Amino acid sequence: MRIDDIRPYERNARHNDKAVPVVAESIKEFGLRGQIVLEGRDNPVIVAGHTRWEACKSLGWEEIPDDKIDFCDGLTPEQIKAFRLADNKTGEVATWNVALLKTEAAQLGDKIDMSRFAFDFKSDLKPYGAERLRTDDAYNLRLVNASHCGKTGMPIMKGCMARPKKLLGFNYAKTAKDCACAVHFFIDDYQFERVWNSPEKYLELLKRFDCVLTPDFSCYMDMPLPMQRWNEYRRRALGNWWQRNGVKVVPTISWSDQRSYAFCFDGLPKRATVAISTVGVKTDEAALAAWCDGMAAAMSALHPKRVLLYGGDIGLDFGDAEVVEYAANTAFEGRGGHGR
Repeated sequence: MRIDDIRPYERNARHNDKAVPVVAESIKEFGLRGQIVLEGRDNPVIVAGHTRWEACKSLGWEEIPDDKIDFCDGLTPEQIKAFRLADNKTGEVATWNVALLKTEAAQLGDKIDMSRFAFDFKSDLKPYGAERLRTDDAYNLRLVNASHCGKTGMPIMKGCMARPKKLLGFNYAKTAKDCACAVHFFIDDYQFERVWNSPEKYLELLKRFDCVLTPDFSCYMDMPLPMQRWNEYRRRALGNWWQRNGVKVVPTISWSDQRSYAFCFDGLPKRATVAISTVGVKTDEAALAAWCDGMAAAMSALHPKRVLLYGGDIGLDFGDAEVVEYAANTAFEGRGGHGR
């Protein structure tokens, strides 16, 4: 049917002007997938599909394919008027599962720009009463949720082989001139809590470097186990999200005592590169013993091919794994997060 033969309803109560360019983008990307419903063949006034019709006109279309036209055959004038109102209203009733929506959109990566279709995942503005969305933001569920986790319940991380020429503390990343290195978080937690609180703010910064070690959120021995598990979750959640956004990520391994081994090691990539710190354990016999026991358990569980050892060797046998040592800048950096 010729597009000029179709007539809009003069008393249409719906304002579509802002939606027309968005629908036009959808038609350009996916084609015209919905129908334009008219009152009748002898009276081609639009009942449903005003925005589609206007979008097609804006794209320079001269005809609408016949299979994209439908008619209100068998409806009374009152039913046609009611249908015209109901068709517009029903779309307002539906709501979003925001976490699932963002997960679905995130899986598209850079292949399709959803902002063309009026999706805004970066805005801090939230409608009144959007308590669930505020909760999602507080726990970073918009970035990582259950769909990104494996059988252990922890976010999935892919293994990689990395051998950075040096390690740079996150607290120096913004001012770094040489980015041919890896960013580490073997510093006190307060210096990088901001990465968890505002992860998107630091993504582009971290992308500049050859690779990034996952944050060394502390596992103190006197921490309740749920708190230790939460810190392990946060470590892997950021690592998972960074990997999905193109960052090369090396898992940092950390633990407290034997009770933490399962959730600290299970599910991490095997036969790959891991990072570890010995800072803070050399002068404490109990901490040193806990470190050696935990590291032996990690080696048995993960069989890493390469270990990035920050802080220097303490005499542990790493077996067949290649060990790359990095000196710690103890004058400026924290003690590490193991078994304290």
